[in-house]
Amino acid sequence: MLNSLFIIPNRKKDVLLRVIILSAIYVLAFCVRLFSVFRYESVIHEFDPYFNFRSAKYLVEKGWYEFFNWFDDFSWYPIGRVVGGTVYPGIQITAAFMYWILRAINFTVDLRNVCVLTSPFFASNTSLITYLFTKEIYGPSAGLVASALIAIVPGYISRSVAGSFDNEGVAIFALICTFYLFVRSVRTGSLFWSALACLSYFYMVNAWGGYVFIINLIPVYVFVLLITGRFSHRLYVAYSTFYILGTLLSMQVRFVNFQAVQTSEHLGAMAIFILLQIVNFVNWIRSLLDTKLFQRLFTFVVFTFTITALAGILIGSATGYIAPWTGRFYAMLDPTYAKKYIPIIASVSEHQPTTWASFFFDLHLLTLLFPVGLYFCFRDLTDSTIFIILYGMFSVYFAGVMVRLMLVLAPAACVLSAIGISQTLKTYMRALKYQSTRVVLRQQQQLSTQQLSTQQSKKGSKKGSIATTTTTTTDKDTTSNNTTTNNNRYPKEIALVMVLAMLFLLTFYVIHCVWVTSEAYSSPSIVLAARGAGGRRIIFDDFREAYYWLSENTKPDAKVMSWWDYGYQLTAMANRTVLVDNNTWNNTHIATVGRAFASNEDKAYKIMKSLDVDYALVIFGGVTGYASDDINKFLWMVRIGGSVYPEIQERDYLSNRGEYRIDNGGSQTMLNSLMYKLSYYRFGEMMTEYNRAPGFDRVRQVEIGNKNFELEHLEEAFTSEHFIVRIFKVKKEANRS
Repeated sequence: MLNSLFIIPNRKKDVLLRVIILSAIYVLAFCVRLFSVFRYESVIHEFDPYFNFRSAKYLVEKGWYEFFNWFDDFSWYPIGRVVGGTVYPGIQITAAFMYWILRAINFTVDLRNVCVLTSPFFASNTSLITYLFTKEIYGPSAGLVASALIAIVPGYISRSVAGSFDNEGVAIFALICTFYLFVRSVRTGSLFWSALACLSYFYMVNAWGGYVFIINLIPVYVFVLLITGRFSHRLYVAYSTFYILGTLLSMQVRFVNFQAVQTSEHLGAMAIFILLQIVNFVNWIRSLLDTKLFQRLFTFVVFTFTITALAGILIGSATGYIAPWTGRFYAMLDPTYAKKYIPIIASVSEHQPTTWASFFFDLHLLTLLFPVGLYFCFRDLTDSTIFIILYGMFSVYFAGVMVRLMLVLAPAACVLSAIGISQTLKTYMRALKYQSTRVVLRQQQQLSTQQLSTQQSKKGSKKGSIATTTTTTTDKDTTSNNTTTNNNRYPKEIALVMVLAMLFLLTFYVIHCVWVTSEAYSSPSIVLAARGAGGRRIIFDDFREAYYWLSENTKPDAKVMSWWDYGYQLTAMANRTVLVDNNTWNNTHIATVGRAFASNEDKAYKIMKSLDVDYALVIFGGVTGYASDDINKFLWMVRIGGSVYPEIQERDYLSNRGEYRIDNGGSQTMLNSLMYKLSYYRFGEMMTEYNRAPGFDRVRQVEIGNKNFELEHLEEAFTSEHFIVRIFKVKKEANRS
């Protein structure tokens, strides 16, 4: 009686086991992203997250109305920025809601800690929604594997570690959720699931500009279903609902507004929507007319639609109603386009083409298992598997064009690899299970034969009948075994080797993912770390030191000129006005700053005075070996400045042999530029390495060419402990007599 209370039916055991596994994956996905908190404290990472944190703080303190009408006069001086109309507010709203909910239940927490932990929290949610997405496509076994893979895949962890308060931290969850709900709505034809997909899409539009990937991939998927003869009323209901309601909802985001129906990136979705209506209309007409009359009408409709569509596109483009393709879109089609025509886009490291090393670094084993999953999906084509095939192929292409989009490829790689792993293990585990069952049956037969022999010796009179029964039973077993052997044609040894090999590879995948997370993606750019000669960990906190100095030792209305990379950090941490920042919406203003840094001191001084600059800030790594300094970025400043001001020519900053040098072989234009002088001021007196001459640059590994110079229009105001951040005050103009 007591034992019966603890008996769980097999079906419920499966559900319980899945819940336990998913709970463990949920916790794992959260905890593996906390390395940065344990090592560097709870701190915001990188550059863009500082603006998100500052704007989330503004939303919490000022409220909805003030946030959506916020004019930020601390950025882009003297132009300013209308934040409410130029931002995707999804992550700020999400953090604010989480903060308000925690405060409502009397859980005292700082907003910064909420922002730090937002991405790990949504990464855990992504692992759950990936399980549902993969289960919808290929079953629960593949779903569990996909959930485990995406929990630790480096390609996704790079944007979802603790402190990475960036749009992508919540956007990938919305991306996978939208795909899952739409695929489910296509399978069921339910308005309910279509409406949920629209709500998820609306959240994605609020969160990240990458929503364009969704609104182009789904129409391509619908078009493929149409041309492969898979049109159904379920598809019609799902896409029509998604397009109409999703477009209306996306237009409520101020940054998107009427772009949802006017820009070229959205026209494909509109065209497929119209095509779907025509297909449905044609199918209805076909049921009412005879074949000959239908052919005439069909030809007329196709001709009319084609002419009308072409005329509409031409008129819309000519009148400006349809916006042209953006530079970022052209960069997707041609990786060299940005470098030729839009250097501001090409200057960003995450916009560079992806190397094979990056694919392996961010995906590891998944790069090999990705094609295996594609094979199984092609073998068992359904509406759902067609979607993941398209998602995988398109994401591979875009990830190859731009390293940042590895983030979009990572979920597709996890799902397809999970399908490959699940099916492979099922195949060989079935063979192992059969071999084990066969051994057990053989032992049972031997035992049964022995018992029968004993009975025969005792009951000789029944020998004939027993022999007949035994023969019949043996024949049945042999037939059954032969049938199973045909279905499981892999020997036990091969099956065992394949299973162990797969477990071996997955073990190394886990080790690689944890190592990459710990060493590569858990180091905030605001706090640097290095290893000393004895393996001792050295922390460089120069950025926060310099920003704190600015906030305490300069006037509240002081204007700081720096390269745009540091704009968000300056306004968020130093609370000072900057000329340019990471929004990069005004190429001319950025080019003006680049022109100032590329000019000699006299010319740069006139530019800075025209912009009311009080301080100039540069990042220099020649002492510590920090390679991401402004000297290494300087040619991009020259290129961007030259794209607007023709007097700035890149060849003037290169040596006679076309090399970028800062030693004696460097060009005089380079050695006398403002950037060079601000970076190397007093550096010629320093000994940076033993047995090296003073002024030896540890990043470029050369002795600088121009040492003995003085500044005429600027004076050194602050240099951080390790010489990484240098701040110079712009002198006032001399009185005229």
